[in-house]
Amino acid sequence: MVSRPTKLSVRFGLDRLTTPIGIALLVTDAEGALRALDWADYEHRMRELLRLHYGAVDLSDQPAPATMRTALSGYFEGDLGQLSSIAWRIAGTPFQQKVWTALAQIPAGTTMSYGALAARIDTPKAIRAVGHANGSNPISVVLPCHRLIGADGSLVKYGGGLERKRWLLRHEGVEVRAPV
Repeated sequence: MVSRPTKLSVRFGLDRLTTPIGIALLVTDAEGALRALDWADYEHRMRELLRLHYGAVDLSDQPAPATMRTALSGYFEGDLGQLSSIAWRIAGTPFQQKVWTALAQIPAGTTMSYGALAARIDTPKAIRAVGHANGSNPISVVLPCHRLIGADGSLVKYGGGLERKRWLLRHEGVEVRAPV
């Protein structure tokens, strides 16, 4: 019998942080960089995104770096600039990476339409592709996918639920339209 080499699973640490909108799951690598941030009630979705990006993933309970926990807590306490101090590293297609990097450039307290983001990354006709990449963002809040809205100003889709998106935008000082 011929034995096949088996691909080792990627090992990441998993921590939990209590926030005003639920328990945040923080996935970090050995160097302390954030690899995923999602919500405890969406853990299955987070694990699936990790699998898609990294293959087999082994998550073990491990505290996230204190500086990361402090920055995230600071953000949720109102110091919105804290997010930029968090080291992150993510895997994805070149297009996803382009979208996610552009997300990080949207300032707190502002929103942008999917179409405007597509234009910003020089792919103005790729609105749906931008939406798909945004929906595959593994680092919620830090890569602020909640800041993308519909062309008409409506809140559309958020992996952590529209109530969280509404809370995050209001927390950042964005006036959110009431649903029609």
